[in-house]
Amino acid sequence: QAIIDACATNKINAKVSAVISNRPQAYGLERAKAAGIETHIINHAEHTDRRSFELQLEQVIDQHKPDLVILAGFMRILTTDFVNHYLGKMLNIHPSLLPNLTGLNTHQRALDTNTKEHGVSVHFVTPELDGGPVIHRATVAIKNNDTAETLAAKVQQQEYRIYPEAIQWFAEGRLQLINNQAMLDNKPIEQLEKTVE
Repeated sequence: QAIIDACATNKINAKVSAVISNRPQAYGLERAKAAGIETHIINHAEHTDRRSFELQLEQVIDQHKPDLVILAGFMRILTTDFVNHYLGKMLNIHPSLLPNLTGLNTHQRALDTNTKEHGVSVHFVTPELDGGPVIHRATVAIKNNDTAETLAAKVQQQEYRIYPEAIQWFAEGRLQLINNQAMLDNKPIEQLEKTVE
């Protein structure tokens, strides 16, 4: 919704051409329909293997000729072939300060490590799971009374801020993936961080 809203208010100089989900009940589909955006459902459970699912996904994505593919809440592990098809044109957001805490359950894992900081990272998607070059990060402070739920809420507020910012950099032609390095204005990105109390 944050991305749809940012496009509608010209904070992102782009338009969302389609929303695709592998889960028929995903609420993002309803948000897209309410905004007049075309939607597609490609249910992975209807495919016998990962690659057949991805081939259909590629076909649907490519018919829209996107400049950028945005992953948001997409929990499928992607094959190298699929990732390479969109290399440099696909972003993801991950609820941790990458390269720390790749994978799932990051909020509880951050609490379990007794660290004082947690956060969120936007990164280019590469074949390595959650391992692509980081574009943008936001840090939140972990308080003694935080739970996985309160920490998730704090991180989510930062997601709504930094994902649209990174997408706008790409839309402006300022953001590129060159030699597996995230570049902003033709310079290696120094991760932009803001600690939120």
